[in-house]
Amino acid sequence: MKRIGSFHNILLTAVLMCLAVSLDAQQQQKIDSLILQGDLLRSGYRFDQSIDTYYEAMDIAEDSTFMLTDSLQRMKISDRILLSENGKNMAAFAGKPVVVAKHRFPVKDFYLYYPLPDKSWRKTPNQLDTLPESRFRQALYAPENASQIYYSAQDADGIGNIYMTERQDTAWTYPALLNENVTSASNEIYPMLSPDGKSLYFASEGLYGVGGYDLYVSEWDQENNEWSAPVNMGFPYSSPADDFLFVNTPDGEHTIFASNRDCPADSVWVYVLEFDSMPVRHAVEDPEELMELASLDPVDAKERMGGAAAINTDIPENIDIQRYLDKMTEVRILRDSISRQGILLDEDRNRFAMSEDDRERSRLTSEILRRESAIPKLQDSLDRASAQLQKIEMEFLFSGVVIDPDKVMAAADREVVGEATSYTFTKMSLGDRLELKLMDPPVVFDYTFKILPEGQFALDNTIPDGIVYQIQIFSSGVKATVKSLKGLSPVFERKNASGNYIYRVGLFNSYKDVLSRLNQVKRAGFRSAFIVAYIDGQEVSVSKARTQETQKSKSSDLYEVRVIPTSGELDGAMTEGINQQSGGKDIAKIEEEEGVTYIIGPYAGKSEAEKLAEFIRAMGIGEVTCNAVASGSRN
Repeated sequence: MKRIGSFHNILLTAVLMCLAVSLDAQQQQKIDSLILQGDLLRSGYRFDQSIDTYYEAMDIAEDSTFMLTDSLQRMKISDRILLSENGKNMAAFAGKPVVVAKHRFPVKDFYLYYPLPDKSWRKTPNQLDTLPESRFRQALYAPENASQIYYSAQDADGIGNIYMTERQDTAWTYPALLNENVTSASNEIYPMLSPDGKSLYFASEGLYGVGGYDLYVSEWDQENNEWSAPVNMGFPYSSPADDFLFVNTPDGEHTIFASNRDCPADSVWVYVLEFDSMPVRHAVEDPEELMELASLDPVDAKERMGGAAAINTDIPENIDIQRYLDKMTEVRILRDSISRQGILLDEDRNRFAMSEDDRERSRLTSEILRRESAIPKLQDSLDRASAQLQKIEMEFLFSGVVIDPDKVMAAADREVVGEATSYTFTKMSLGDRLELKLMDPPVVFDYTFKILPEGQFALDNTIPDGIVYQIQIFSSGVKATVKSLKGLSPVFERKNASGNYIYRVGLFNSYKDVLSRLNQVKRAGFRSAFIVAYIDGQEVSVSKARTQETQKSKSSDLYEVRVIPTSGELDGAMTEGINQQSGGKDIAKIEEEEGVTYIIGPYAGKSEAEKLAEFIRAMGIGEVTCNAVASGSRN
């Protein structure tokens, strides 16, 4: 009976396990369905509804009765909630640009329809970007006369980051990654410098945004000699879809960018907007209005102030130029026709000479006579067209207009789209293979204290400013060898007044750090090793350095971010976004005379506080400041 009972228990357990697995699969299917529903709502700008849907999925994911969901799934849902929260915030500051034109182009070459210098795009893979063409990143922008090239390329982890190389005499600097402000954990693509060089526009799928690639701008900080924290350009430039390749035209008339919103997978829209140096932002709460805004349908030219000039080539657009282009095309066609007729005539004559078939020879005779009579007529038409073309050129010359026929013919040969509208898209040509003479990469020396199989001398024996400790290992009347270092790195060498060489290892910023390494150095074979100290490069007693280190620690500043919302309050979505970006720092609310102030912090370093401040500024919710607060003054 025990065996039977045991068998029943095993069978019951198996049935329950199968039931649990079945329920688990049903719950997972429900979660996936809710996430998809939330994504559709977010893409339709219904952010509140998408947030509710995502939370419903989160509730199921956290139900341990049926689900054994890992943290990755919960993180996936949390990321989507944050995107919708960002969307709500961005909807409070939407722009309303004037749309001149839009056209759909194949994703493989859409960038060639931008009004940028001809042959300035270089196909990937190339010398700077070894990645074969990918989803949107098909080419690299490198005009012939450029002194700097900003581009996106994969780092060691396969993430697309922004790099820059600069021309110096006959060579280009080794490409350098832009600073951490413009680098996220995901891809950045299509960096484009503004005509004045003060703004850098790019797309990222890893910064504050609403999903996919969003558009950002970073301003050049002259004081700190680096690019500032990027700001999302907001609706309708950014969207829940993928938006990229933002350009302000050099003539100051248009803004152009691309997006795959409402597009098949193999194409993208290219939008042309009137340039607006000071765009006015509005709150848009209605999802339908946001959707209409995001469609970026062109406004009728009569409704726009001054209309919009078509951009075709760098030749002035007017009726005389178009007449010249048409006549050039006619001349080219007539020349091609005469040449073709001559080739066919020679072929017919050769066939006639080789043929022994009377019927075939009769047919060829008729064909030869027809072609011989056609060529003079074509030549006469060509002479008349050439004379008319010459007359137009003389008119231009008399008017002081200089025309380069080669350039005009090249423009006439290009594919043109939208000639019937107020804006003309002209297809440019790809540039030649990219060939740059790059300098060697800079030598990077690691000054971190290490014990290696073979010791290393420091490349630079300069002691940095501030409080610095080192460990003196020995002195010698002759230069030391690598072997005598016994694996220590980095070892600094200096010569004292008596002519002896002094050898010291490491750069330590605290007495605690240098003390923890002293015994390691002694065990490596330097029994007489001892600690020395510097303040701003000058050698001082260890006791003096320790005293100053203690005083500095007591008076070191902490930092906090203060926010005064324009609306007077931070809503739940804003608070949640700040909380996630700040890593859970305290958010205190204070009633002051000028209104409600929110304080986030404290931060031990200014850079972290500034990063949060830039994030909040990008949300555009009010006045944001980053303030130092002495740690000794805190309660």
